[in-house]
Amino acid sequence: MSNLRYLSSGESHGRALTGIIEGIPSGLIINSDVIDRELKRRQGGHGRGGRMKIEADRVQILSGVRKGKTTGSPISLLIENKDWQNWQDVMSVEPGRKAGDAGRAVTSPRPGHADLAGAIKYDHKDIRNILERSSARETAMRTALGAVAKIFLSENGIETGSHVVRIGSVGYTRPGDGIKDKELLSIFKSAEKSPVRCADTGASARMVRVIDRALRDGNSLGGVFEVFVTGLPVGLGDHIQWDRRLDGRIGQSMMGIQAIKGVEIGDGFGMASKSGSDVMDEIFYRAQSTEHRTKTSGGFYRKTNHAGGIEGGMTNGMPLLVRAVMKPIPTQRRPLRSVDIIDKKSLEAAYERSDTCAVPAAAVIGEAMIALVIADVFLEKFGGDSMKETGRNYKGYLRQVKGF
Repeated sequence: MSNLRYLSSGESHGRALTGIIEGIPSGLIINSDVIDRELKRRQGGHGRGGRMKIEADRVQILSGVRKGKTTGSPISLLIENKDWQNWQDVMSVEPGRKAGDAGRAVTSPRPGHADLAGAIKYDHKDIRNILERSSARETAMRTALGAVAKIFLSENGIETGSHVVRIGSVGYTRPGDGIKDKELLSIFKSAEKSPVRCADTGASARMVRVIDRALRDGNSLGGVFEVFVTGLPVGLGDHIQWDRRLDGRIGQSMMGIQAIKGVEIGDGFGMASKSGSDVMDEIFYRAQSTEHRTKTSGGFYRKTNHAGGIEGGMTNGMPLLVRAVMKPIPTQRRPLRSVDIIDKKSLEAAYERSDTCAVPAAAVIGEAMIALVIADVFLEKFGGDSMKETGRNYKGYLRQVKGF
């Protein structure tokens, strides 16, 4: 990221998660309640594990905001781990603390996790040194950082949302090849009422049942979610260098979420089985009309959105549509076979408290990551050290586009 930089730190059962985001212009109104709502959304969803009953994530804004507005300096955030009180000895920073049974070295790596590769890479004989940081608990802070980006984008008329389209064997097809902003926002509103964040009530009920079945079987489930962004102007991102292409930056951000194994934009993999004439979004033009005192938006437009809002590495004015595949969570209530890293004997993998299905939560994290990317390319194009300056630059560009 060239204009918006961020980092997170902290362990799953450590004292807290911390994060810092730099590049947000001054004058943006920031309310911790808005960030807390995003954290609550991340913790929801049918199929989540016992930790969600322990934690009720709340953010503390430590710097970069004064009297409710950003100052232009780095914004630092903190989320306390409520469960840390039960892990103080195990996760003690200081040496010599007695850890009890819970503090015994974890030596049986879980298939599908970072456990074995991380232990070898960092030369650890206790896998807890790996699993604590590689845990998806870390995404709580990325959700908070993404919430800041969402607030910034919303001030410029850009909205982000998501919904689940598949869990395990149960899925549904979102209507509309050329779906517009208002329709996507309506789908998002319906999804927010679902226990699995699926807009289709029938599919939602079936998803709940398949999750319950996996829970009884001691298994886990993955799925597919879609993130969308509305209100985007033409021209965010670039075509002139590979690393400035927006689709590439989106791919990296989504694949950086734990358990995400595939990403597609627009029709994505479905394009492979179709001919070119079936997947190219034809271009049309209409003049602006003021007849009958009704102002109709004119300019270039498309009737379909197979490209998912990106052509040549740049936004084309259509809604951005990104889908991601989440694999089933590797931690099983019925542990898989593994090998002890000390004595090399066969055994069952270690079990850490986990979810049965976290696809609805992953969708919320996906929103945060996409928001961070879009905020970055927005600032890349329009700059500005204050919200007034950024807004002035953006409005000037929109006038230029309108007159093209």
